[in-house]
Amino acid sequence: QVQLAESGGGSVHAGGSLKLSCVVSGLPFADYCLGWFRQAPGMEREGISCINWSGDTTYYVDSVKGRFTISRDNAENTLYLQMNSLKPEDTAMYYCAAAVACTSSDVRAGRNAYWGQGTQVTVSS
Repeated sequence: QVQLAESGGGSVHAGGSLKLSCVVSGLPFADYCLGWFRQAPGMEREGISCINWSGDTTYYVDSVKGRFTISRDNAENTLYLQMNSLKPEDTAMYYCAAAVACTSSDVRAGRNAYWGQGTQVTVSS
């Protein structure tokens, strides 16, 4: 019974910040690469960031590079996404995922990935 639970979403004005958290249970947390994805209405789900087990490999999609920071705490089984300088185009449902393929240039979630329920982020102008 693998479970992922996101939190930290909400509404913020452009330029503001939010920190998302994802608590993972039911699997060996440190053995899996973790990622963040987002999906806006009418759009496909987009992989925006990922991190490997040790934290020495990270990926950011160009649109969030320099504004978002991914991190993980293996002792607490928690994945984080610090989001700064938020823009209206960041508005989406944000999902964390475990067992993703993560390199410095890409993140992919295949059929074996585990997903959380999502947390809504809304950025107003």
